[in-house]
Amino acid sequence: MAENNDMAAPLALSDVTAALGLLSRLPISVNTERATARGAKAAWAYPIAGLILALIAGVVTQCALWLGLPNALAAGLTLATLIITTGAMHEDGLADSADGLWGGWDKDHRLKIMKDSFVGTYGVLALALSLLLRWSALALILDHGMLWPALLVSATLSRAVMVPIMAILVHARTEGLSHAVGRPPHQTAYIALAVATVAALILVQFWALWLVITCTFTALACAAIAKSKIGGQTGDILGATQQLTEITALLTLAALLT
Repeated sequence: MAENNDMAAPLALSDVTAALGLLSRLPISVNTERATARGAKAAWAYPIAGLILALIAGVVTQCALWLGLPNALAAGLTLATLIITTGAMHEDGLADSADGLWGGWDKDHRLKIMKDSFVGTYGVLALALSLLLRWSALALILDHGMLWPALLVSATLSRAVMVPIMAILVHARTEGLSHAVGRPPHQTAYIALAVATVAALILVQFWALWLVITCTFTALACAAIAKSKIGGQTGDILGATQQLTEITALLTLAALLT
Protein backbone atom coordinates (compact mmCIF):
# COMPACT_ATOMS: atom_id res chain seq x y z
CA MET A 1 0.00 0.00 0.00
CA ALA A 2 2.85 2.41 0.88
CA GLU A 3 4.49 1.77 -2.50
CA ASN A 4 1.22 2.48 -4.31
CA ASN A 5 0.85 5.75 -2.40
CA ASP A 6 4.42 6.69 -3.40
CA MET A 7 3.61 6.05 -7.04
CA ALA A 8 0.68 8.45 -6.76
CA ALA A 9 2.65 11.14 -4.89
CA PRO A 10 3.48 14.34 -6.81
CA LEU A 11 7.16 14.09 -5.80
CA ALA A 12 9.57 11.20 -5.35
CA LEU A 13 13.34 11.23 -4.88
CA SER A 14 13.74 8.57 -7.56
CA ASP A 15 12.32 11.07 -10.08
CA VAL A 16 15.68 12.87 -10.13
CA THR A 17 17.58 9.78 -11.30
CA ALA A 18 14.78 9.00 -13.76
CA ALA A 19 15.03 12.52 -15.20
CA LEU A 20 18.81 12.25 -15.49
CA GLY A 21 18.50 8.84 -17.11
CA LEU A 22 16.12 10.27 -19.70
CA LEU A 23 17.73 13.66 -20.38
CA SER A 24 21.42 12.74 -20.18
CA ARG A 25 24.01 10.14 -21.07
CA LEU A 26 25.44 10.05 -17.56
CA PRO A 27 26.05 6.53 -16.16
CA ILE A 28 23.07 6.74 -13.83
CA SER A 29 21.49 3.62 -12.34
CA VAL A 30 17.74 3.96 -12.89
CA ASN A 31 15.07 1.69 -11.43
CA THR A 32 13.31 1.10 -14.74
CA GLU A 33 10.22 -0.48 -13.21
CA ARG A 34 9.77 2.38 -10.78
CA ALA A 35 10.49 5.03 -13.42
CA THR A 36 7.94 3.44 -15.76
CA ALA A 37 5.34 3.36 -12.99
CA ARG A 38 5.95 7.02 -12.20
CA GLY A 39 5.89 7.95 -15.88
CA ALA A 40 5.42 11.62 -16.67
CA LYS A 41 4.94 12.47 -12.98
CA ALA A 42 8.74 12.42 -12.75
CA ALA A 43 8.95 15.36 -15.16
CA TRP A 44 8.93 17.84 -12.27
CA ALA A 45 12.60 16.86 -11.79
CA TYR A 46 13.67 17.96 -15.29
CA PRO A 47 14.98 21.32 -14.02
CA ILE A 48 16.96 19.51 -11.32
CA ALA A 49 18.49 17.30 -13.99
CA GLY A 50 19.40 20.46 -15.87
CA LEU A 51 20.97 21.88 -12.72
CA ILE A 52 23.19 18.81 -12.34
CA LEU A 53 24.26 18.92 -15.98
CA ALA A 54 25.07 22.62 -15.63
CA LEU A 55 27.18 21.92 -12.54
CA ILE A 56 29.27 19.44 -14.53
CA ALA A 57 29.71 21.92 -17.38
CA GLY A 58 30.54 24.66 -14.90
CA VAL A 59 33.30 22.60 -13.28
CA VAL A 60 34.88 21.93 -16.69
CA THR A 61 34.65 25.61 -17.60
CA GLN A 62 36.07 26.76 -14.28
CA CYS A 63 39.02 24.39 -14.64
CA ALA A 64 39.64 25.75 -18.15
CA LEU A 65 39.68 29.30 -16.78
CA TRP A 66 42.04 28.33 -13.97
CA LEU A 67 44.38 26.83 -16.57
CA GLY A 68 44.50 30.19 -18.31
CA LEU A 69 42.31 29.56 -21.33
CA PRO A 70 40.63 32.70 -22.69
CA ASN A 71 36.93 33.12 -22.10
CA ALA A 72 35.98 32.36 -25.70
CA LEU A 73 37.68 28.94 -25.59
CA ALA A 74 36.26 28.20 -22.14
CA ALA A 75 32.78 28.97 -23.48
CA GLY A 76 33.39 26.48 -26.25
CA LEU A 77 34.27 23.82 -23.68
CA THR A 78 31.07 24.66 -21.80
CA LEU A 79 29.00 23.87 -24.86
CA ALA A 80 31.03 20.76 -25.63
CA THR A 81 30.42 19.43 -22.12
CA LEU A 82 26.69 20.07 -22.28
CA ILE A 83 26.46 18.39 -25.67
CA ILE A 84 28.47 15.35 -24.56
CA THR A 85 26.60 14.83 -21.29
CA THR A 86 23.22 15.04 -23.00
CA GLY A 87 24.23 13.04 -26.05
CA ALA A 88 23.18 16.06 -28.15
CA MET A 89 19.57 14.93 -27.76
CA HIS A 90 18.22 18.48 -27.54
CA GLU A 91 20.32 19.62 -30.50
CA ASP A 92 18.97 16.66 -32.46
CA GLY A 93 15.43 17.75 -31.59
CA LEU A 94 16.15 21.28 -32.77
CA ALA A 95 17.55 20.10 -36.10
CA ASP A 96 14.71 17.63 -36.71
CA SER A 97 12.07 20.20 -35.79
CA ALA A 98 13.57 22.85 -38.07
CA ASP A 99 13.68 20.41 -40.99
CA GLY A 100 10.21 19.01 -40.41
CA LEU A 101 8.21 22.08 -39.45
CA TRP A 102 9.57 24.18 -42.31
CA GLY A 103 10.41 21.50 -44.85
CA GLY A 104 7.08 19.66 -44.91
CA TRP A 105 3.83 20.69 -46.56
CA ASP A 106 1.37 18.96 -44.20
CA LYS A 107 1.31 17.25 -40.80
CA ASP A 108 2.13 13.75 -42.03
CA HIS A 109 4.99 14.93 -44.22
CA ARG A 110 6.42 17.09 -41.42
CA LEU A 111 6.34 14.20 -38.96
CA LYS A 112 7.95 11.92 -41.52
CA ILE A 113 10.81 14.39 -42.03
CA MET A 114 11.25 14.82 -38.28
CA LYS A 115 11.60 11.06 -37.85
CA ASP A 116 14.18 10.79 -40.64
CA SER A 117 17.80 10.70 -39.37
CA PHE A 118 18.94 12.81 -42.34
CA VAL A 119 19.66 16.44 -41.45
CA GLY A 120 18.63 18.98 -44.07
CA THR A 121 19.44 22.62 -44.71
CA TYR A 122 17.02 23.98 -42.10
CA GLY A 123 18.45 21.64 -39.47
CA VAL A 124 22.06 22.51 -40.24
CA LEU A 125 21.33 26.23 -40.10
CA ALA A 126 19.38 25.84 -36.84
CA LEU A 127 22.30 23.99 -35.22
CA ALA A 128 24.86 26.48 -36.50
CA LEU A 129 22.86 29.45 -35.22
CA SER A 130 22.20 27.74 -31.89
CA LEU A 131 25.88 27.06 -31.30
CA LEU A 132 26.90 30.54 -32.44
CA LEU A 133 24.38 32.36 -30.26
CA ARG A 134 25.06 30.25 -27.17
CA TRP A 135 28.84 30.48 -27.58
CA SER A 136 28.75 34.26 -28.11
CA ALA A 137 26.45 34.82 -25.14
CA LEU A 138 28.49 32.56 -22.86
CA ALA A 139 31.75 34.28 -23.85
CA LEU A 140 30.24 37.68 -23.01
CA ILE A 141 28.81 36.34 -19.75
CA LEU A 142 32.24 34.95 -18.80
CA ASP A 143 33.73 38.38 -19.48
CA HIS A 144 31.44 39.70 -16.74
CA GLY A 145 32.21 36.88 -14.29
CA MET A 146 28.68 35.44 -14.33
CA LEU A 147 29.52 31.84 -15.27
CA TRP A 148 27.71 29.96 -12.53
CA PRO A 149 24.43 31.91 -12.32
CA ALA A 150 24.08 31.94 -16.12
CA LEU A 151 24.75 28.23 -16.56
CA LEU A 152 22.50 27.10 -13.72
CA VAL A 153 19.59 29.41 -14.56
CA SER A 154 19.58 28.68 -18.29
CA ALA A 155 19.80 24.92 -17.70
CA THR A 156 16.96 24.80 -15.18
CA LEU A 157 14.54 27.16 -16.92
CA SER A 158 15.06 25.60 -20.35
CA ARG A 159 14.18 22.14 -19.04
CA ALA A 160 11.35 23.29 -16.81
CA VAL A 161 9.38 24.78 -19.71
CA MET A 162 9.30 21.41 -21.48
CA VAL A 163 6.96 20.07 -18.80
CA PRO A 164 3.97 22.42 -19.35
CA ILE A 165 4.26 21.84 -23.10
CA MET A 166 4.04 18.11 -22.42
CA ALA A 167 0.99 18.77 -20.27
CA ILE A 168 -0.98 21.13 -22.51
CA LEU A 169 -0.27 19.71 -25.97
CA VAL A 170 -1.42 16.30 -27.15
CA HIS A 171 1.04 13.88 -28.71
CA ALA A 172 1.43 14.50 -32.42
CA ARG A 173 2.22 10.82 -33.05
CA THR A 174 1.36 7.54 -31.37
CA GLU A 175 4.99 6.50 -30.88
CA GLY A 176 8.34 7.97 -29.92
CA LEU A 177 10.06 9.06 -26.71
CA SER A 178 7.57 11.74 -25.69
CA HIS A 179 4.63 9.39 -26.20
CA ALA A 180 6.38 6.69 -24.17
CA VAL A 181 6.92 9.07 -21.26
CA GLY A 182 3.31 10.27 -21.36
CA ARG A 183 1.59 13.53 -20.47
CA PRO A 184 2.25 14.86 -16.97
CA PRO A 185 -0.55 16.22 -14.76
CA HIS A 186 -0.80 19.99 -14.61
CA GLN A 187 0.38 19.80 -10.99
CA THR A 188 3.68 18.34 -12.21
CA ALA A 189 4.12 21.22 -14.64
CA TYR A 190 3.47 23.76 -11.88
CA ILE A 191 6.08 22.11 -9.65
CA ALA A 192 8.70 22.10 -12.43
CA LEU A 193 8.11 25.78 -13.12
CA ALA A 194 8.21 26.58 -9.40
CA VAL A 195 11.53 24.77 -8.97
CA ALA A 196 13.10 26.68 -11.85
CA THR A 197 11.65 30.03 -10.76
CA VAL A 198 12.91 29.65 -7.20
CA ALA A 199 16.34 28.70 -8.54
CA ALA A 200 16.33 31.79 -10.75
CA LEU A 201 15.35 34.05 -7.85
CA ILE A 202 18.18 32.67 -5.74
CA LEU A 203 20.79 32.84 -8.49
CA VAL A 204 20.04 36.14 -10.24
CA GLN A 205 17.53 37.79 -7.90
CA PHE A 206 15.50 40.59 -9.55
CA TRP A 207 16.76 39.59 -13.03
CA ALA A 208 14.73 36.42 -12.60
CA LEU A 209 11.58 38.33 -13.63
CA TRP A 210 13.02 39.16 -17.04
CA LEU A 211 14.25 35.61 -17.53
CA VAL A 212 10.91 34.08 -16.64
CA ILE A 213 9.07 36.47 -18.97
CA THR A 214 11.35 35.94 -21.97
CA CYS A 215 11.63 32.18 -21.49
CA THR A 216 7.86 31.83 -21.06
CA PHE A 217 7.26 33.79 -24.25
CA THR A 218 9.73 31.57 -26.14
CA ALA A 219 8.16 28.38 -24.83
CA LEU A 220 4.64 29.56 -25.70
CA ALA A 221 5.80 30.48 -29.20
CA CYS A 222 7.28 27.00 -29.64
CA ALA A 223 4.05 25.42 -28.43
CA ALA A 224 1.93 27.56 -30.77
CA ILE A 225 4.09 26.72 -33.79
CA ALA A 226 4.03 23.00 -32.97
CA LYS A 227 0.26 23.00 -32.55
CA SER A 228 -0.21 24.87 -35.81
CA LYS A 229 2.22 22.73 -37.82
CA ILE A 230 1.72 19.20 -36.46
CA GLY A 231 -1.19 19.48 -34.03
CA GLY A 232 0.80 18.68 -30.89
CA GLN A 233 4.21 17.89 -29.48
CA THR A 234 6.90 15.25 -29.93
CA GLY A 235 10.26 14.59 -28.34
CA ASP A 236 11.85 16.67 -31.09
CA ILE A 237 9.57 19.61 -30.30
CA LEU A 238 10.53 19.38 -26.63
CA GLY A 239 14.23 19.29 -27.52
CA ALA A 240 13.84 22.30 -29.80
CA THR A 241 11.99 24.16 -27.03
CA GLN A 242 14.82 23.44 -24.61
CA GLN A 243 17.39 24.78 -27.05
CA LEU A 244 15.47 27.92 -27.96
CA THR A 245 14.66 28.68 -24.33
CA GLU A 246 18.29 28.18 -23.30
CA ILE A 247 19.34 30.59 -26.04
CA THR A 248 16.71 33.06 -24.84
CA ALA A 249 17.93 32.84 -21.23
CA LEU A 250 21.57 33.36 -22.20
CA LEU A 251 20.78 36.25 -24.54
CA THR A 252 18.62 37.88 -21.88
CA LEU A 253 21.43 37.67 -19.34
CA ALA A 254 23.93 38.97 -21.89
CA ALA A 255 21.65 41.93 -22.61
CA LEU A 256 21.21 42.66 -18.91
CA LEU A 257 24.97 42.62 -18.38
CA THR A 258 25.76 45.11 -21.15
